[in-house]
Amino acid sequence: MEHRSSAATWRVDSLLASLPFASCYVYSPRAGGYVAEAARELCARVKESDSVWLPRYAGYVYRSSFEDRRLAELFAPGAVLVPVPGSARTGAAPWAALRLAVSLSGVGFALRLWTGLLRRYSVTKSATAPRAARPTVQQHYDSFVVVTAATAVPRILLIDDVITKGRTMLAAAARLRSALPDADIRGFALIRTQGFLHNLEHLVEPCHGVVRWAGGDARREP
Repeated sequence: MEHRSSAATWRVDSLLASLPFASCYVYSPRAGGYVAEAARELCARVKESDSVWLPRYAGYVYRSSFEDRRLAELFAPGAVLVPVPGSARTGAAPWAALRLAVSLSGVGFALRLWTGLLRRYSVTKSATAPRAARPTVQQHYDSFVVVTAATAVPRILLIDDVITKGRTMLAAAARLRSALPDADIRGFALIRTQGFLHNLEHLVEPCHGVVRWAGGDARREP
């Protein structure tokens, strides 16, 4: 029988004020032009866990780590990859972030993968919901639960396919912090959304930033 950490509600800001993260690609749902269209196609392939393209995108991240010292530090030996659950209740079927984590480990990082963060119940899918109906950080947090780890997990790298405001990733990090208060927790999202751009100049735009708890909501910088 699996033993899970308590799902008791805490205020997210009392657990985690900020979360460092990195990403490699950019995407804009509204921008026009060839690059923006290519970015939307990339995003769709990742969401669909395309078996041909996903390892290629993961391979780019691995090769980029040779030249990007901060990226290499994120994926350094000893880090444990924890995929962020999708909006649906976690079941037996793999989800996009899990498949991405498997690909990242398989292309060369060779890191331990731990599916210790689960979604207890479904939340509204942010990508298709009106702005006012999108889940809050607290709602994401309340829907998560952490499985008791069989071995120590001192360094966690949360893996997600896309980061927008950062609500999901910040909530995931806070839930893990409640169960593993001494763990070093950071995040990586393959794609960073740039929702207000009218034109994308580059598909590849490596970024190191932070998601902060600010004014009762997540704020991603940049």
